[in-house]
Amino acid sequence: MLANEVIERVWEEVTPELNEQGYELVEVDYAPGTRGRVLRLYIDREGGVTLDDCQRVSRVVSNLLDRLDFIEERYVLEVSSPGFDRPVRKAADFDRFQGERIKLVLATAVEGRKRINGVLKGYHDGLVTVDSDGTIYEVHIENLKKANLDR
Repeated sequence: MLANEVIERVWEEVTPELNEQGYELVEVDYAPGTRGRVLRLYIDREGGVTLDDCQRVSRVVSNLLDRLDFIEERYVLEVSSPGFDRPVRKAADFDRFQGERIKLVLATAVEGRKRINGVLKGYHDGLVTVDSDGTIYEVHIENLKKANLDR
């Protein structure tokens, strides 16, 4: 199974379970590590995430993934808070963080730029709007390689 397929399946299987527990799955990474692959989950919840939350989610997700057994390679599971530079991925995130500073990395350049830093102005009809020093950029959400808060 390819890395992007593992990531998609983890999103699909883990999101409902975490939502039931009161957590939001913010981001999923599946990358090479020093001892095999690392499956890294970033979680959030109202009021923030503690070390106990990460441990609790790690147990829940580990049991779920063991039961489903779809990851063929050896991997290490890591669960973490999203941190200050929180990934912004879903449409609801772009609405939630409107007015905050954001960094975008684009797959295809928009007006000659593949990186845009500025203030998130909004999200509508698949377009993320950012004000970068007075210049307004509209980027289709499908063109985002990466988007993070810039706190």
